[in-house]
Amino acid sequence: MEEVKLLGFWSSPFVYRVKWALKHKDVKYEYLEEDLWNKKSDLLLRSNPVQKRVPVLLHDGKPIAESIVILEYIEEMWPHNPLLPQDPHERAMARYWMKFGEDKAPILLGFYLNFGEEQEKNVKEAKELLKILEKHGLGENKFFGGDEIGLVDFAFGWIACWLEVMEEAVGVKLSEAESLPRLHEWIENFKKVPLIKENTPDRDRMLSFYKQRREQRRESFISSRAS
Repeated sequence: MEEVKLLGFWSSPFVYRVKWALKHKDVKYEYLEEDLWNKKSDLLLRSNPVQKRVPVLLHDGKPIAESIVILEYIEEMWPHNPLLPQDPHERAMARYWMKFGEDKAPILLGFYLNFGEEQEKNVKEAKELLKILEKHGLGENKFFGGDEIGLVDFAFGWIACWLEVMEEAVGVKLSEAESLPRLHEWIENFKKVPLIKENTPDRDRMLSFYKQRREQRRESFISSRAS
């Protein structure tokens, strides 16, 4: 019998991408919570010695790191309940938008991670990127792949379930329903899916965590400016 383990952290949207895919495929797995801020486990350090971060999927003892890579592995390893289109061109476009999301993540998350002029720049750039994502990635579809949820939706799931919390933690709004109506419709459709609804962290706990982490980053930023 195959052994599947997932090393993760409770608030990580990248870990939840993997959880959603495994549950969609009905793959049984053991979840192992990591203490990222105090002491990372020996298993994590052995399994991902280069980046030393989660998520890491262990399949029969073999480690796979990076959430997008793990999603692709899950789709290939367990092809039932497919999450990528069958058409080669549509599959290529799905991978294009997943790569777009990964490449632009530093900008999209910059409003939370950065301060001052850098943050202001990131806010403007992120708003433009969200418009591009809505117009060219989502289009008129219910989900990124059409009528059914897929890997691209999981890849951008943090926008649906984490962005609003991070916006509140910072006091900055990136996504307004008036300016991004189709993206907000996708957010509502995504959050209504039972798989997603039943597998997201508690919002109040997330907000407290992200406020605390933001304040710690602010203190580090101020200290670096003063030194």
